[in-house]
Amino acid sequence: MSDFLQQMADSSAQRAQRAPRLVAADFDQPVVPLQLDHFDVIAEIKDRSPAEGELAAGNGDRCARARQYAAGGAAAISVLTEPTRFAGDLAHLREVVAAVPGTPVMRKDFLVEPVQIEEARAAGASGVLLIVTMLNDRLLRSMLDCAREHGLFVLLESFDDDDLQRLPGVLTAADEDAAARAQLLFGVNTRNLRTLKVDADRLQRFADKLPPGRLVAESGLHSAADAARVAGYGYSLALVGTALMRSADPAALVRQMKADGAAVLEA
Repeated sequence: MSDFLQQMADSSAQRAQRAPRLVAADFDQPVVPLQLDHFDVIAEIKDRSPAEGELAAGNGDRCARARQYAAGGAAAISVLTEPTRFAGDLAHLREVVAAVPGTPVMRKDFLVEPVQIEEARAAGASGVLLIVTMLNDRLLRSMLDCAREHGLFVLLESFDDDDLQRLPGVLTAADEDAAARAQLLFGVNTRNLRTLKVDADRLQRFADKLPPGRLVAESGLHSAADAARVAGYGYSLALVGTALMRSADPAALVRQMKADGAAVLEA
């Protein structure tokens, strides 16, 4: 792994060691089903980005923005919980879950242990992001099983050929079933997590290498035209963060991205 990814993995492992022991009673919040249209947006809440700097206007903005995302028709809301480089916290996830009770909320972090999926579930998450390159096959399998046990959807993120070549040996018939039910989504991150630079061409190069299922274009999407472009490659969801955090009308941007992406897929 790169220095950045190794830093994220080390920090995440330390947090996992400090995670409290959870019992069945901790998992009392409902899991909100992921319901998808022709083209959808996973709208992101994050206070800062290592590549883009500060994004949030303050704590009071977080829940209001999440409600705007939901009003625009976001299929889910992604919440950054990584504290060292993204200024995130599990408390932010809890706040958003409470603010948009009818919308699935996904924990986005550099998760390295199943206990962190349990943490997400206890905080009210209905889904989690897993980054293939950070997890060996055994651990990835364990994480996928843990998410399924708790009824959470998974966004499985890849960003190079090595990731994609590993997937057939890790995924099982149960994963194929989850993918068919849109509970397992396959994403490509255009931001290279080794350099933090965006390579938009990666979406087109990797689209036909992903397993069958709903494909998610991640990072570097700023406009409805970008949504239409990735829909043309075969993606049916876009994970959008910075553009929505900086938008004066995020609900309108979510609606327009959904509409323009769907128009391409329906053509």
